[in-house]
Amino acid sequence: MTVIDANRMHEIETRYPEYFHRSFRQRFGGLMILIATLLYSLYAVWFFDLPKLFAEAHWERVGIYLSQWVSYDVQPELRIEDDGSIDIRYPRFSPLGDNPHPDWLVNNPDGSITVSISGTSRTVTVSKSETIVTAHGVSVPVEVSSGAPKVVGPVPGWMTVYDDNVLADLGFAGNVSISVDRVKIRKRFVGWANFIFDTQSSFFDKPVGEVVSLIVSGPRIKPDQSNLSLAFDDIWNNSEWQHGDVWTKLFQTIVMAFLGTLLGALTAFPLAFLAARNITPNRLLNQILKRFFDFLRSVDMLIWALFLTRAFGPGPLAGSGAIFLTETGTLGKLYSEGLENIDNKPREGIKSTGAQTVLVHRYGIMPQIVPVFVSQTLYQWESNVRGATIIGAVGAGGIGLKLWEAMRTNANWENVAYMVILILIVVFIFDTASNALRHRLMCTKTH
Repeated sequence: MTVIDANRMHEIETRYPEYFHRSFRQRFGGLMILIATLLYSLYAVWFFDLPKLFAEAHWERVGIYLSQWVSYDVQPELRIEDDGSIDIRYPRFSPLGDNPHPDWLVNNPDGSITVSISGTSRTVTVSKSETIVTAHGVSVPVEVSSGAPKVVGPVPGWMTVYDDNVLADLGFAGNVSISVDRVKIRKRFVGWANFIFDTQSSFFDKPVGEVVSLIVSGPRIKPDQSNLSLAFDDIWNNSEWQHGDVWTKLFQTIVMAFLGTLLGALTAFPLAFLAARNITPNRLLNQILKRFFDFLRSVDMLIWALFLTRAFGPGPLAGSGAIFLTETGTLGKLYSEGLENIDNKPREGIKSTGAQTVLVHRYGIMPQIVPVFVSQTLYQWESNVRGATIIGAVGAGGIGLKLWEAMRTNANWENVAYMVILILIVVFIFDTASNALRHRLMCTKTH
């Protein structure tokens, strides 16, 4: 066992004071950060009133909206006429077309009508005097012959009685609203209705084999147009899904992002040389350009889009201009900072040979900065593909405006899902391509 005397101990303390004479910050810094984080979290809970927010939130709407993203509903209305007959009606532009005869709606011999909501476990049978709702293993009759509908027997938890109607909630499968003279049924199907051909198409409701046969070798449906051309027109001009308009707007979004980023990069590149202190030794000019870049960056792209839509009107020109202004500021700052951090030795070596300024920049600066500049520009382009979607919602063109219109109706959530998926695919493609190019450039620079 080694014994350390007082002199040796004093020598060690003198040599390593950071271990034996730690400051207050070093001793209690971690604890202070933990306490500050806890206090800030409590402040955020109070400031945003999170308990009340969570208590009053409509969490049930999440499931409703998600179900509408992946499904559609058909809404037959069964009207009980004065003579006891039942008239079946569908809303205008029903997914089933103008003359629907679904196999899940059956006319019974006694004049009643049975509608299958979900197989045989959830059904509705409508007659002139009562409506019987079968669900969750029980059948509940509702009399409709008096002044108001009346549930016979105990009311189950999935059924709600109002003054003039009875509502039966059958979960994801749909619901039934029963009044004295009519029964409204909402039956839900998984999938996207009429995604390929709408109800006005000559190919609507035909089996896949028959459609393929008509396109390949069938007789012409329209004498002046081939069946292949007709099928493409019907898909492109689908009135429910508007594929042509959606894809055109998506392409506008991509062009907006590309054009705005390209023009911003071309403008920022020469200005960055003037803003860099080690390239242009003019302090006044350096500061003016850097503050100019800060001004362009400080105004959000969305605000620029609002300004430009007022100046030029709604459309992709305003969107491209908003991206251009924002990227001029962002890339100008990134480029100038990149130039100020270059290694000056290659530049000084070329300058010592008496080369012109252009050649000094070309061979002393450009090889160092091109990979970094291209990498930064690619990242901004990738980011602007997402940004172009947002500014489209304020009228700057592209698929963002189309997406906002679909969301505003609060009824076309399957169309919203369609456009969101397209946007995700485009962003994923550009993100993958941008990352691959940046990785290749940086590896090339390293080697």
